[in-house]
Amino acid sequence: MFKLSELKHRRQQLLSHVQDDQLIVLMAAPEYLRNGDVYYPYHQNSDFYYLTAFPEPEAIGILMTGAEGDRFILFNRPEDPAAAIWNGEYIGQVRACREYGADESFPVNQLETKLPDYLTNKHIFYYLSDEKLNNPTLERINKLLARFKKKPLEYARKLVNNVHEMRLIKNPTEIESLRRAASISGAAHQRAMRACQPGLYEYQLEAELLYEFYRQGSQALAYPNIVASGANSCILHYTKNRAQLKSGDLVLIDAGCEYQHYASDITRTFPVSGRFNSEQKAIYQIVLNAQFAIIALIKPGLAWNQLQKACVEIVTQGLMDLGLLKGKLSDLIQQKSYQRFYMHNCSHWLGLDVHDVGCYKIEKKWRHLEPEMVFTVEPGIYIRPASDVDQKWWNIGIRIEDNVRVTRDACEVLTLQTPKSIEDIENLMQSSL
Repeated sequence: MFKLSELKHRRQQLLSHVQDDQLIVLMAAPEYLRNGDVYYPYHQNSDFYYLTAFPEPEAIGILMTGAEGDRFILFNRPEDPAAAIWNGEYIGQVRACREYGADESFPVNQLETKLPDYLTNKHIFYYLSDEKLNNPTLERINKLLARFKKKPLEYARKLVNNVHEMRLIKNPTEIESLRRAASISGAAHQRAMRACQPGLYEYQLEAELLYEFYRQGSQALAYPNIVASGANSCILHYTKNRAQLKSGDLVLIDAGCEYQHYASDITRTFPVSGRFNSEQKAIYQIVLNAQFAIIALIKPGLAWNQLQKACVEIVTQGLMDLGLLKGKLSDLIQQKSYQRFYMHNCSHWLGLDVHDVGCYKIEKKWRHLEPEMVFTVEPGIYIRPASDVDQKWWNIGIRIEDNVRVTRDACEVLTLQTPKSIEDIENLMQSSL
């Protein structure tokens, strides 16, 4: 759960980058219509949530500093007894101040009458939101600013980057949410392994995941579940989840839940029938060796690109050992021949977003790892049917993904409890038969 002191500290950090004559506008994510009068489940803009924890749409935050100190003014939905009958109670103004730390809160329909009170001596107006978002709030505020002969809102790329750098280093509250998300998702993966058997459909395994997510207190997916069996395991972002599971095939599950808005991201690959065949074992072990090697490298001071470099070397050598790549190791790496079978990076930041914010380079140089950064480690190999590939390797798609936190001298694997060795997976699956 968020702490008001942490939210206030974040806003203070952001406001330390602006002058007294500058004002920052934060905009909540809009709602999106699904069909008819039904909306998609609401998900708050991550930067807005990071600075305010306010969960409702139609909210506008104003941040400013000056002689009176740092200020957080919130415009949000007023309490509405009639709407509450249909949609539940809105937070309203009193709770916005008491529970979310706003210095003042006004109904959002009073924006035009109340915002001018804060424009005095302010000359530059920044907004933090999705740069590409067609947000009607922008036009609404710009019309108001024009009335007072003020400059229009300016997208604050530098300030957004400041927030994203803040988000990159997690505090203890965030780490606990990430641990819990990882724990729930790990239990869901184990549930799916136990339930797996030939004849089921991919969506039935997905149902096992969803059940465990919600049973343990998660209320949202971090991203659409991938449950990919057979040839589908070689489609990186497969989400149809409709095929029937067949004996002898693998099933790749890439699925994670959110807990208190923080994401997990786990991938496990296992045999539908509970036993890997020799070819599946050979490819699986290469991927597992690569993952172990990457995790062993992780510590503060390591350059980000060293993770992918180690992964590429181990995967390429493994493919050479099996005859799937031929040539000299250095030449194959230079020519990126491995990309035929391994075409993505092995890591990405993890936090409020599953592909979380933060630069991987600073001034064109790879950034170095720091304590309390959290990211994934996810090597993979995907072998599609091809005339120059022995048929015994066809449709083997394997990815193994864990979530790691950088510590003072190494790393913590947040998803350690989720089985991933060949022996542990087979034992778990056999014990459920």
